[in-house]
Amino acid sequence: MPAILSLPDLVREAERLRGEGRRLVLTNGCFDLLHVGHVDYLERARALGDALAIAINSDASVRRLKGPARPINPAEDRARVLSALRSVDYVTIFDTPRVTGVILALRPALYAKGGDYTIDSLDPEERSALLACDADIRILPLVPGRSTTATLKRVVTS
Repeated sequence: MPAILSLPDLVREAERLRGEGRRLVLTNGCFDLLHVGHVDYLERARALGDALAIAINSDASVRRLKGPARPINPAEDRARVLSALRSVDYVTIFDTPRVTGVILALRPALYAKGGDYTIDSLDPEERSALLACDADIRILPLVPGRSTTATLKRVVTS
């Protein structure tokens, strides 16, 4: 059953999974306005391991990254929607601009990011944390034409 967990509770789950020889996949993002590109990406990420954890930016963190008009939906709503997806096992909310602390705490087997990133364009601090955890980094393809920015543009012009 998908769960919205505090980071300490998710760390316990990650340790349990590791103890069972299962592989945790971690991804992160704002997931401000869920669309089919997100769903496709999360299904692909989940297929890489035995469980998928999503770390979502808190509302304050989204505002710092995206500006004062964001997020569209509050963190608790975003977490609830994501946790309802079949591909998602765990959701946690983090308040920092970067997911480094979550990576170091969870020590995932795999880390997935969307195709708008490359290994070289990952935040250097996050990339160092992933290397320190020996996490396999996977960049997954995007669904062409499907993004939060494109969706918001369609809403504004309609």
